Amino acid sequence: MGVYPNLELGIDTEGARRIMEIASEVGAFLKGEFILTSGKESSYYFDGKRLTLSPEGAYRVGRVIYDMLGGTGIEAIGGVATGAYPIVTAAAVVSYLEGKPVPIFVVREVAKEHGTMRKIEGHLKEGSRVAIVEDVLTTAGSVCKAIETVEEAGCRVAKVVALVDRQEGGSARLREAGYDFAAVLKIVH
Repeated sequence: MGVYPNLELGIDTEGARRIMEIASEVGAFLKGEFILTSGKESSYYFDGKRLTLSPEGAYRVGRVIYDMLGGTGIEAIGGVATGAYPIVTAAAVVSYLEGKPVPIFVVREVAKEHGTMRKIEGHLKEGSRVAIVEDVLTTAGSVCKAIETVEEAGCRVAKVVALVDRQEGGSARLREAGYDFAAVLKIVH
């Protein structure tokens, strides 16, 4: 299929370098023919869950996210279902182990049709400064929906972090909208 893009560091830290190594070890960066959430066809796919559902990958991702958010005044960390579940959980565990527990939440695409019928699950207080995390960012469609839901709940999104930025418009869209965006890893075409 020609030349494939490369997976590179989005931030240059020891933790990010190890995450990139683990991604390779667990086979998270796949080449072939794939259909993305956005409906676009792609010659590669980053399977974030292969990374975040591995023991060391979960820990390293949680540690890097926690470190990236240190000193930002973030009061809760949330993300888009389902890719962000292991990321926010890992960050919460690291925050607890550091003695500075940060509550977490997840935003569903649609509200539950049973039980609590919530669109936001977990611990989110009105007026909080929050970070939104995503495993793989392409167009930012899911992240923008999550941001809208969180802002409608009376919170301020102070930071958006992706495990991997595919650099296909999503990060530019977020920055143009005024959000502080960072990625641990990025795809370079």
